[in-house]
Amino acid sequence: MIKLLSHLSSVSIAAPDVEASVKFYETQVGMTVVDRIDGRVYLRCWGDYYRYSLVIVPGAEPALESMTWRTSSAEALSEAADRIAAAGVDVEWFDGHTTGRSLRFTGPWGHTMTLHWDVEHYRETTGDGASVYPDRPTRRSRFAGAPRQLDHVTVATADVDAFAKWYNDVLGFRLMARTELDEAPVSVFSVLTTNEKSHDLGVVMDGSSRLGRVNHFAFWVDTREELLIAADTLIENGVGIEYGPSIHGIGEQNFLYYRDPSTMRIELNTGGYRNYVPDWEAQTWHPSQGSNNFYKNSQMPMSMTESFPPADGPSATEEGVPDEIKSALLNPYAQQGRG
Repeated sequence: MIKLLSHLSSVSIAAPDVEASVKFYETQVGMTVVDRIDGRVYLRCWGDYYRYSLVIVPGAEPALESMTWRTSSAEALSEAADRIAAAGVDVEWFDGHTTGRSLRFTGPWGHTMTLHWDVEHYRETTGDGASVYPDRPTRRSRFAGAPRQLDHVTVATADVDAFAKWYNDVLGFRLMARTELDEAPVSVFSVLTTNEKSHDLGVVMDGSSRLGRVNHFAFWVDTREELLIAADTLIENGVGIEYGPSIHGIGEQNFLYYRDPSTMRIELNTGGYRNYVPDWEAQTWHPSQGSNNFYKNSQMPMSMTESFPPADGPSATEEGVPDEIKSALLNPYAQQGRG
């Protein structure tokens, strides 16, 4: 099979108050609005090679509208469409904003994915946005800790292993690692990639019956120091840090999690390994090995188990965990040393 996908190019998220979210991504994250079309707002990081990497759309609750990947060629786009259809999933073709002929489908666990080959390569050559460095599409942001580009998206599903197998079999995502509970052979997390990164698609276990939920999406900063400066700046500006800064065991990335006004979770990350091994065999980690926290010196807050949109299963929120659901809430990283 030819290599179908090259990398994650954008995510589209729904927000109840679009303008509040847009202002946050401009003033706290350091992104730039490039287009407003029919209520949809398109934003970019300073180092994104394409016109936008985040789309904010009106919605009654925070949610993932679509995650978008660029294919490796026009032929790969056609091949992907054939493979998705052969798997029994309907494909819709449409003309995307700056992405030309694109296809959209909803996977078996309710997540909408968009694929495209054509794309507008973005570059500012004059004015305040132009960079003196030829390989940069725009000048580095003036915002402290502003991300260079979009990095990955992590969704939630009831069957982590089945999800990973489907996206590996149908679209060629490489399975890089997985986490099983210490107490039982239950898979709670997997990471997959389309390239040499440790992952550009993650999947966490979802205890609800609602399909298509998302846990977070992530941006990349160049250095650990920039990530720490971002954390410092967010705190100074009254934006709470949900988890981190620290280092994940799986992938070995430095991480920092916080929320936007809709309560959607954002991650900043940097570092980590690059893996070019074509016949890589995914390792199975356990929480006690530091799969989530390399240093094994903390515990993950219960709020990190919250995915979006809200659902019927036991779920923590930023406000905390009601006593009546604590025993039903699965957080394998809640113990000190697993976090």
